Amino acid sequence: MMPHLLSGLTTTGVGGPAADFIEATTEEEILSAVRAADDAGRRLLLVGGGSNLVISDAGYDGTVLRIATRGVDIAAGTDGTHSRVTVAAGHPWDDVVRTTLDAGLAGLEALSGIPGSAGATPVQNVGAYGADVSKTLASVRAWDRHESRLVEFTAADLDFGYRDSLLKRTTVQGSPRYVVLDVVFVLETSPLGAPIAYAELARTLGVTAGERAPAAAVRTTVLRLRAGKGMVLDPADRDTYSTGSFFTNPIVDADTAASLPEDAPRFPADQGTKLSAAWLIDRAGFAKGFGLPGTAGAELAGGRASLSSKHTLAITNRGGATAEDILAIARAVRDGVRERFGITLHNEPLLIGIDL
Repeated sequence: MMPHLLSGLTTTGVGGPAADFIEATTEEEILSAVRAADDAGRRLLLVGGGSNLVISDAGYDGTVLRIATRGVDIAAGTDGTHSRVTVAAGHPWDDVVRTTLDAGLAGLEALSGIPGSAGATPVQNVGAYGADVSKTLASVRAWDRHESRLVEFTAADLDFGYRDSLLKRTTVQGSPRYVVLDVVFVLETSPLGAPIAYAELARTLGVTAGERAPAAAVRTTVLRLRAGKGMVLDPADRDTYSTGSFFTNPIVDADTAASLPEDAPRFPADQGTKLSAAWLIDRAGFAKGFGLPGTAGAELAGGRASLSSKHTLAITNRGGATAEDILAIARAVRDGVRERFGITLHNEPLLIGIDL
């Protein structure tokens, strides 16, 4: 039997063969596969939409479990103004957003167009355009592999941070302690979306930051903005063959923030000042398309991988790229920013079997 190539399961399109591959479409199949791997002492990698993984060219010497459960259940709340939305972990995220908006519910509209599955969203505290899932998430039900039992976490239990959560901190090389089975959101019944917290989105919608706009218009606008940046999957656009933003926005102390040029974007954060990774990359000399044939950095990956031609945050597979090609571009950018500003950028996607 031909090995299952993991490149076909990721949005970047890289990754070698899986030693053992299972696709689970029910909760029972998920639990059976996880227990079997744990009982046998086999390594276990979970894959949903594959939008946050860069997997080694050597593949994965263990069990790869693709979570493919489906289902969005909407139950009206007793207050008449909110509903509880229970989503199976494998359900495609953007379909969750569309389904809730079609049901007249607001709260997820700014998270439109994000690839991947619902179960992955609380792990990374997925966010965009001033919103993140921690704002509306009520609970997560999961299988605790250490204690072999079902557990339920409230949003407070998950200790959310910027692109961080308890679920992420207990995951090692894509192998989680807690296997998410479903997630529950509490959303408002309203034609108006949540207050707009992102300046670009507010400006495009023609509202002031902090004001509300029709949720359907927010979704349409976000999808258009993301598409313009190559951040909505499109088989005809090689800029979309990526993990989205490869680097997180760094959070630094006051002295580091003060050492940067005055025009460096700065945002308040819980543990310091959040900077713009895109600004740092650009000012360190890495332009859009870095690595493409005929540009600086083309020799690093032979033009097979590059920064997006639309912005500097995504590292894209231009066709035929390997994981090492992706990392070659990433390392050059990381090292260049560190040399220029003394700030080390960190990868947002999980690196499986490889290191930056």
